[in-house]
Amino acid sequence: MILFIVFAETGLFAGFFLPGDALLFVTGIFSSTSRGVPGIVASALFESNSQWADLFLLWLLIAMVGIAGNFVGYWFGRKSGPFLFERKDTFFFKKKYLVQAHEFYETNGGQAIVLARFVPFVRTFAPIVAGIVLMDWKKFTYYNIVGCVLWVGTMLFAGHFLQTFVMRQFHFDLTEHLEVIVLGIIVVTTFPVLWKVLTHQRKSGNKPNGPI
Repeated sequence: MILFIVFAETGLFAGFFLPGDALLFVTGIFSSTSRGVPGIVASALFESNSQWADLFLLWLLIAMVGIAGNFVGYWFGRKSGPFLFERKDTFFFKKKYLVQAHEFYETNGGQAIVLARFVPFVRTFAPIVAGIVLMDWKKFTYYNIVGCVLWVGTMLFAGHFLQTFVMRQFHFDLTEHLEVIVLGIIVVTTFPVLWKVLTHQRKSGNKPNGPI
């Protein structure tokens, strides 16, 4: 289920609503040895008798699936790109936006792919747009791998170490309060996106309708 959700969120249009950040953080929590019990997530797939080995294997498996998902999104965008570039402008579609996106990826494409991994919704569409604007394949591959490894590792290890620290210091089990944790992660990760949308709408609404 974890592998499928990560793949769907990064490779399929329909996966944009899936909570990838919260899922990976919770996976990290359950990968920790709690009260003498080995990590639940890791033991469902493999058990090496070392939580470090289990954690790194989880990191590797999830990162591989996330990388594959982005490749699928890139392939879809690349196949549909020529059609979109030849399409006539409509009320909802403007070719100039594709041109601007192409220029953006030419100058900041690598950073965009990496940073998009940490932003909900954006990480679903970033590889598709990269394919549409024909971002260099080698460049996309490199930053796709780097971004996914950093994203999965950051969220996974954050959950793992937080659970370990809280249990040792306060004997407090985070697995008993997952609803609050998941809700907090969703709020924190989506706030920048909502703020950007709201400020953009506010600026657009303040623009004069005609020349002054």
